[in-house]
Amino acid sequence: MSYLIAITGKGGTGKTSIASLLIAQLTRRGCKPVLAVDADPNMCLDAALGVKAEKTVGGIREEAREIAGKGMAVGVSKQELLEMKISESLVEGDDFDLIAMGRPEGPGCYCYANSVLKSVISQVSSHYPYVVLDNEAGLENLSRRIVREVDLLVMVTDPSKRGYETVRRLYMLAQEMEIRYKRLAVVVNRIVDGHSNPEDFLSDIPDRKVFALGLPENREFAELGERGADIWSLPSNHILFQRVDGFLDHVLPKNEEV
Repeated sequence: MSYLIAITGKGGTGKTSIASLLIAQLTRRGCKPVLAVDADPNMCLDAALGVKAEKTVGGIREEAREIAGKGMAVGVSKQELLEMKISESLVEGDDFDLIAMGRPEGPGCYCYANSVLKSVISQVSSHYPYVVLDNEAGLENLSRRIVREVDLLVMVTDPSKRGYETVRRLYMLAQEMEIRYKRLAVVVNRIVDGHSNPEDFLSDIPDRKVFALGLPENREFAELGERGADIWSLPSNHILFQRVDGFLDHVLPKNEEV
């Protein structure tokens, strides 16, 4: 059974950065292989992990529709063709694989692509002990039931008043949408000189299983994207990896360790 970590939050707060930190630290702890799912149309998790997603679920949807329309997939259903092509689109890393949602490359909505992604995650994730799902801003993907239940729901925010309100709103939406999760965590990213206490962001969350993590503003980490470098460029003893490792000690059940 896979352990599923889903990451959401306000746009521009560093969700993908947090996803890459978690994936890297999970593999270093021996929790591998990890399946990384980039479910944000503005995909960039592949670059953060140092790989390149040449194909996306959105693009494959259009390709499969064109093939089926031309009668080139004789004896193969459209669903089978989609699943086969999506499986082939997995990007392989050393200790992780990645699949990207991307954007549709033709007319139509994400509904069918989401349905296929849900099917693929269900099938493919069974081969991975850990899955990290990097979502678009908000809770739209989770509300569409791309996954049935999340083991750990991570809400990412910045250390601002607006960020505090965002966490409160996301929590309320999660309850209204009946998003199922076993444990909740709030990550307050880019804290400057300890001016914010991450525990303060939990004051309006009655969930007893919630855990808060504060990550400091770090110029070296911020420069990774500017230099076109990936998460593996950071030394394994970097302060952010240390914080994330302590975080995993708290949120992963002991029997989930590999």
